[in-house]
Amino acid sequence: MSNKILIVDDDIDSLKLIGLMLQRQGYEVIAASAGNQALAKATSENPSLIILDVMMPDMDGYEVCRRLRANPDTKAIPIIMFTAKTLVDDKVAGFEAGADDYLTKPTHPAELASRVKNILARSGAAIPNGPRRGDAPKGISIGVIGAKGGVGTTTLALNLAAAFVLAGQNSIVADFRLGAGNLGHMLGFPNNTGMANVLSKPTADIRPPTIDTDLINHQTGLRALACSTRTKEALLNYPIDSAVGIIRALRMMGRPVIFDLGPGLNANSSRLQREMDFVILVVEPNPVALSMAREMLPDLDASGNNRTHIVVVNRAQSNIQTPWHEVEQLLGKELRAIFSAAHDHLFQSMRAAMPIVTHQPNAVISTQFVKLAEDMNQQIRAANPG
Repeated sequence: MSNKILIVDDDIDSLKLIGLMLQRQGYEVIAASAGNQALAKATSENPSLIILDVMMPDMDGYEVCRRLRANPDTKAIPIIMFTAKTLVDDKVAGFEAGADDYLTKPTHPAELASRVKNILARSGAAIPNGPRRGDAPKGISIGVIGAKGGVGTTTLALNLAAAFVLAGQNSIVADFRLGAGNLGHMLGFPNNTGMANVLSKPTADIRPPTIDTDLINHQTGLRALACSTRTKEALLNYPIDSAVGIIRALRMMGRPVIFDLGPGLNANSSRLQREMDFVILVVEPNPVALSMAREMLPDLDASGNNRTHIVVVNRAQSNIQTPWHEVEQLLGKELRAIFSAAHDHLFQSMRAAMPIVTHQPNAVISTQFVKLAEDMNQQIRAANPG
């Protein structure tokens, strides 16, 4: 059965032209000429891919994209934004709204066919007579992102993954902080370039077997895909499709998989966080970090109201930090966890190249990590009752 593609454009000539191009490639084509019509057809027709024009009269493509991503029935459908706009800011806006790819008008038929084929291949929908999007079993992904730098994002990602391993789960932790990643250092592999190695491969070659050779196999049983702090890694120019491919491959290799997405939102992390089943936003209880977290929450919550969880990390004992109940009031969410300051434990664990939860299991902060893992397991079971 051919893959079904929904084309959304208020320009009838464009609809006919793009539809004809795709039909010649063997795809089934359905069309919508307005945003609300597109939302209805995406739900009723369950297309394998949506090609979405930005400029429409009733609702622009960015808003349509955001609504598709907020709807559980349509959030996983790949979307290619299609527009005459060529400015970088317009492309960033498309990715931030939830697009998987971006094409500008006019496009050559060969380029359109190639983009469509690649997007469908990544989503699992382009295999003839094979599994369609959503049929393949997948693990759970949890993204950890800091409201700003220096709040302990990597420490939390590492120890949360280690706590899952202690509970008997097949957890993997991955670090997307190219050129600034501390994960390898914390595990005793400071020069490991696993993530950069995988991102340097052709996107089509990013699969579980090719990733497995670049994983750190730590003595605790934890597996990790790490970055180094080498400057040349930070300069690595990789397609966002490759990073998405890594996330989807790792989901088939571990459960749950924890991704260190670094501090703040940029064009890459904004796209990658939409691949997460859950996002943990790490904040410090001070005005600057809380203000930055508040600005980030609308983007993080766009993919689901129950997906984002707030964790407060106290990096210093202080009487002037914002009380937890005021943090909840400011951010409009209950806190998932509050971590105590633990500089000595962190230093000792780093020297031993071990996660805190395994190196010092009786420390207060270790019990807090274990409790967070238990709470997230409850969230996972609630979201996936089967």
